[in-house]
Amino acid sequence: MCGICGEIRFNGTEVPRQQIEAMTNCLVSRGPDAEGIHVRGNVGMGHRRLRIIDLSDASAQPFEDDVNDRVMVFNGCIYNYPELREELKALGHSFKSHGDTEVIIKAWDQWGEDAIPRLQGMFAFVIFERRTGRTIMVRDRFGIKPLYLSEGPGHIRFASTLQAILKGGNVDTSIDRIALHHYMSWHAVVPAPRTILSGVRKLPAATIRIIEADGSSSEKRYWEPTFERSDADEARSEEEWCDLLLDSLRTSVRRRMVCDVPVGVLLSGGVDSSLIVGLLAEQGQEGLATYSIGFEDANNEKGNEFEYSDLIANHYGTNHHKIHIPSAEMMENLPHAIKAMSEPMVSYDNIGFYLLSREVSKTIKVVQSGQGADEVFGGYHWYPPLQKTNDPEESYRLAFFDRDQQRMAEHLSPDYLAEKDESAAFVAEHFARVGAPEPVDKALRLDTNVMLVDDPVKRVDNMTMAWGLEARVPFLDHEVVELAGRIPSRHKLSHGGKGVLKEASRRVIPSAVIDRPKGYFPVPALKYIQGPYLEMVQDALGSKAAKGRGLFQQSYLDRLFEAPSDHITPLRGSELWQVALLEMWLQAQEI
Repeated sequence: MCGICGEIRFNGTEVPRQQIEAMTNCLVSRGPDAEGIHVRGNVGMGHRRLRIIDLSDASAQPFEDDVNDRVMVFNGCIYNYPELREELKALGHSFKSHGDTEVIIKAWDQWGEDAIPRLQGMFAFVIFERRTGRTIMVRDRFGIKPLYLSEGPGHIRFASTLQAILKGGNVDTSIDRIALHHYMSWHAVVPAPRTILSGVRKLPAATIRIIEADGSSSEKRYWEPTFERSDADEARSEEEWCDLLLDSLRTSVRRRMVCDVPVGVLLSGGVDSSLIVGLLAEQGQEGLATYSIGFEDANNEKGNEFEYSDLIANHYGTNHHKIHIPSAEMMENLPHAIKAMSEPMVSYDNIGFYLLSREVSKTIKVVQSGQGADEVFGGYHWYPPLQKTNDPEESYRLAFFDRDQQRMAEHLSPDYLAEKDESAAFVAEHFARVGAPEPVDKALRLDTNVMLVDDPVKRVDNMTMAWGLEARVPFLDHEVVELAGRIPSRHKLSHGGKGVLKEASRRVIPSAVIDRPKGYFPVPALKYIQGPYLEMVQDALGSKAAKGRGLFQQSYLDRLFEAPSDHITPLRGSELWQVALLEMWLQAQEI
């Protein structure tokens, strides 16, 4: 785990070392343990390291393969690297390190593009081949590891964060109107390759991009889950699916213990993180470190779920750390959490993950986390209405979108309004693709491959890596997701949602955690904005920078300020927080 950056030029000019140094320095929090810089002619690469696997300097990056004259930077973890290493050694490859970085570069040498589907893990890497002048960029199946890009005449720049891209200089920071439309429709989700800034893009998940020496390039999607199922799958009982699912999850959590340092668990007290603890305990893990966080109550909403995390911690005898954050401390750290976002993200639990990661990183470097289970196994409230709908697109938009095109025109200034309903068009195109015949499956595929990548997954990466903490997500093991795609939706949506996962969990963890009301990361102070939080957002939206930018119509802002709690989105989010967060993020990046 680490931060990577670099620039490749195709116009014959050299990359300035000070540019790579500036970008690399921006990534210190992602890799506090070591730094590496490689600048040679038209290629510059930077790396900040978090020592997780092969703690020696033999795995330092940028990693140079002298045999084949390649240089590489890599962010992530390949869980099956020991097996691949042995296979490559049998094929005649020799190794100078004991880590996963060298395994990737040797695998590329042996198998080329066919190497990528062999990799089990989370990864974003860039390889430059001096002999061919080609650049290879690859991102994992769920975009767990980020890769931002900026292209200009004769060059391409890349980095783990958008902020590092900006540090390279000369980036178009104007607002992308289509991205803004997505942001305002999908509670801040902006699907790849766009970002909110016109001059910054991101490599889509599960993508290989190859850039030739002259700057021309091609992209290939190497993996996509299918939601088609056989007659045997349709006939399989819930009990059989539970057997298959538990076997797959056992393998997944075991894979994510591959490490040369201890691994803990972020324990929210929900089914997903509790099951991870239970499966690890089942496999003999003792003294497992677990971590929970809670906030002050607000508007009669509880700010913690310690009751349930305590239950699991006590049941399995974990080394449990319970962290309570007073409101004043949360407010003090909000600006820092916002600045750490590579893109503006409105979910309230950003600040929770930020502060939780701060505390966890004091005692451990790697954790497993329960993100992804709701999207993969049908845990959200908008899935059941799709079972019998005659218009899947409309049903999905009504349940999920924050505003339609008419309200968008009333909220955004005319200069920033997209010419058509871009978000609805995106859903229509995605739903029309083959491979997901039923409406629920269409929504699950969209959420797994788009919403999940650019909301929960990005949120966890940004907030944990702000403190040099690596988060691994076993529910996003690609074999688990492939299995889930085969499970009929009736099994997923049973028992109030995530039925098959809940029933499988009963064999491992206490039922009290499974039968509890569904919870979310509770941060009630940001849902009902009042007092100092209201003053904070009013200051941001009333600032000289905000007025000069003019993103939102003043009449709309006035209505939000007058009664913040009256303007709640279908997914229980605050409209005021959504618009204020965007402006606060832009100001934090000095845009």
